[in-house]
Formats: sequence, structure tokens, C-alpha cells
Amino acid sequence: MSQYTTGELAKLCGVTVRTVQYYDSRGILIPSALSEGGRRLYSEEDLKRLKIICFLRELDLPIDAISQILKEEHPEKLILLLIEQQEKALLDEIAAKEETLEKLRGLKSGLKSKAGFSFESIGDIAVFMEGRKKLKRMRWTMILSGIPLSALQWFSVIYWITKGVWGPFVLWAAAAAVWGTVVSRYYFHHVKYICPECHKVFRPTLKEAFWANHTPTARKLRCSACGHKGFCVEIWGGEAK
Repeated sequence: MSQYTTGELAKLCGVTVRTVQYYDSRGILIPSALSEGGRRLYSEEDLKRLKIICFLRELDLPIDAISQILKEEHPEKLILLLIEQQEKALLDEIAAKEETLEKLRGLKSGLKSKAGFSFESIGDIAVFMEGRKKLKRMRWTMILSGIPLSALQWFSVIYWITKGVWGPFVLWAAAAAVWGTVVSRYYFHHVKYICPECHKVFRPTLKEAFWANHTPTARKLRCSACGHKGFCVEIWGGEAK
């Protein structure tokens, strides 16, 4: 069985010799043996114990609390719970960092593709990036809500062809008209547009937005602030008041 001196144990755990000695003095890391010369010797179990102590110290637990945990009948259960909590906290932190990184990459990409950018254009891109996830989520919700309607369409057409009964098709057409109206109103009440000329954010009328030429990210509209007519960038606008 391996045995480690104080210095070797400290090196393996990335702490100082004084730290190991301090834990010894506090009674939470007592050496398993002493050499003939009186030097402290630590076992593999002591090494594992020190690693646990170091982990608990990283969680800012005081020495007295660590001592109590290690005295428990099943300290591994409590330590496992602490590890799971720490893991969740780190995953949340990583997710937040990745979201920030995505925003930075999007801003960087937008600036590279926008010749002669200004402070206003930087603001436009930042606003667009802020609501991009909400826009994407809303669009996917709309798509998923239309799946049952698409299934009804195919069923009604096949039923009409094979059975000569057009009632289900009429039912689908009525449902599609209602769905299209509701979804369109919902969509245009949750988006706004940025004018490329004056950089103002505005919300067009439902009629104008519905009939305007558009791309996946822009729509040809007349700015309500400066009167410019052209493609305006679509952004998340929240619930219309």
C-alpha cells in the first residue's frame, strides 16, 4: 500500500504543506502512520480524504462544518448531494457563458457583414440578437401548432379522393382559415421592426405587415418615424399593448 509524506500528499492535492499540517492540527486529516524518524505518513485513504476536504473547502464550507460532515455515518451521501448541487451550478454558469458567447459571435458576424457600421447599427444588431431566441421559439411553436392541421388536410384530401366525401375537406378549410387568422394576429402582435435609415423600432399595422414582401428576417415596410420604405429587420417585440 502506498504511503505519502506530508510534502508528497500536498503536491498531489495542489495545496501547501502548511495546509496539510493545519488540517492535521484541526483533527480532520490525521496521518495513518509515523515513520521511524517520527515523520507523518499518509495512506491512499488519507489522500482520498484530503481530496474531499479540498473540494468542500472550494464550496466555502468552514472547517467545523467539514469536520461534522466527515463524522457522519454515511458522509458520502451528503457529499454526493453537494457535488450534484455544485454540478448544477456549474452547468448553469456554462449555459450562461455560452449564451453570452453566442451573442458576441452574432454581434461580431453582424459587424463584419455591415460595411461602414455605426453606433446605431451596433445597437440594431444587439437588439436583434437579444430577441433572436424568443423569435425562434415563437416560430417553432407556430410550426408545431400547424402539424395537426396538416395531418387533417392530408386525411381530408385522401378521404375525398377515395370515398368521394368532401365534408372533412370543408372542415379543414374552415379550421385552416381560423388557425391562419389567429396565428397571424399572434405573430404580428409579438414582433417589431428596425428601420435601417433612422434606426427606430416600430410596429406596423397588421394589414401592412401581412401583405408586405418579406424574407425570413426582414419585411418591406414604411417606417412610422421617418417614412422610409424598404426592408426592415424583424425583431422580438413582446406583447402588443
